[in-house]
Amino acid sequence: MADASGEDVQERLKSALWFAIGKMVDDESLRRNMNATPQFIGALTELVWTQIENVAIDLETFSQHAGRTTVTTDDVLLLARRNSDLQSVIKDCVDRLKAAKAKEKTRAGKKK
Repeated sequence: MADASGEDVQERLKSALWFAIGKMVDDESLRRNMNATPQFIGALTELVWTQIENVAIDLETFSQHAGRTTVTTDDVLLLARRNSDLQSVIKDCVDRLKAAKAKEKTRAGKKK
C-alpha cells in the first residue's frame, strides 16, 4: 500500500511538472508566434523528469560518499562542476547567503 501511495505522489509531481512546462511552452510560443504540440510538451516533460531523477540520484550519492544523510550546498556545487558558469552563479549565491547568515549571527550576539 505504501508503494501505491509513493506512485501516486510521483504521478502528481509529474502532472504538476507537465502543467508547469506546458505553461512555459505556451507562454513562449505566444511570444514567438509559434505553436507547440501536446506531444512536444509531453516529450519535454519526460526529458526534464529524467534529468531531475538523475540529479537527485547524483546528489544522494555525493552526500552518502561524504558520510552524510543530508544533501548540502557542497553536493550541489560538486554536481555543477562541469558547467563553470552555473557553478559560479551557485557559488556566488551560497557565499552571499553565508555572509548574510554570519552577519545576522553577529547582530544577535551583540543584542545579548
